[in-house]
Amino acid sequence: MSNFWQGVLPAITTPFLDNGEVDHGFLAHHVNLMMEAGCTGIVPLGSLGETATLSFDEKRAVLRTAVRAVAGRGAVVSGVAALATADAVRLAQMAEAENCQGLMVLPPYVYSTDWREMKAHVSAVIASTNLPCMLYNNPVAYRTDFTAQQMQELAAIHPNLAAVKESSTDVRRIAAIRSALGARLQILVGVDDLIVEGIAAGATGWVAGLVNAFPAETMTLFKLARAGRWEELQPLYHWFLPLLRMDVVPKFVQLIKLAQSRVQMGSQAVRAPRLVLAGDELAQAEAVITAALASRPVLPTV
Repeated sequence: MSNFWQGVLPAITTPFLDNGEVDHGFLAHHVNLMMEAGCTGIVPLGSLGETATLSFDEKRAVLRTAVRAVAGRGAVVSGVAALATADAVRLAQMAEAENCQGLMVLPPYVYSTDWREMKAHVSAVIASTNLPCMLYNNPVAYRTDFTAQQMQELAAIHPNLAAVKESSTDVRRIAAIRSALGARLQILVGVDDLIVEGIAAGATGWVAGLVNAFPAETMTLFKLARAGRWEELQPLYHWFLPLLRMDVVPKFVQLIKLAQSRVQMGSQAVRAPRLVLAGDELAQAEAVITAALASRPVLPTV
């Protein structure tokens, strides 16, 4: 399968104008910054991209902008998430028609049930496309937990199942997937503050969040980890961890967009029901970001 899974793929945020519409001009600019930083692709329409608040037509427009901005330099891996299986299939087929290179397949929003139904849902989506697919396992957010054995079942059925975004927060899952599937699936770390441990356990890629604000630091940390330069990466990792932990809390969208705004790589604007941070939450987040910017490290050569 394609090797774009073996790198950093930003779960890119969706920028909004003051009137609430998608800011396609900035989106294209931001995608270009990510690609120039060395990312192997981007993942629009994920949770960080506030995809649940976008209409079908808005999603299509976001993908068109992303594909144009990437301009063949990497992959556009569209998130596919919906309440109904039929809607998820329609999204998957639309993403393929819009020239995306891969899909990130989520369990259905809201409804979380047993393996029989979840298998039927993701199988319908994966089977509806020729694109390589990445299964998104995030039991913390979606209350659906795909085990290594279940991934093995899916991989046996679907040759285009190429990867898993592992976001259970349990680094032992990476070893379990490796044990069950060998090299059959690429494993991408899906929670920012587990990246070094995840790479050490055998992950090959990173669907990253804070890369939206700190692309150089993200790429350097990933390359050092992949090269096994554990001692050398420790100062950067310890500096980065307070920021990376913003990716694993309920208001991760607002926090990452706040960080983007502080480094002139985006705005805080979010779409309701989300609201921008205020009060103590804002003060605490700004303190973390301010401290990080005041001690921003000189990056080693990789």
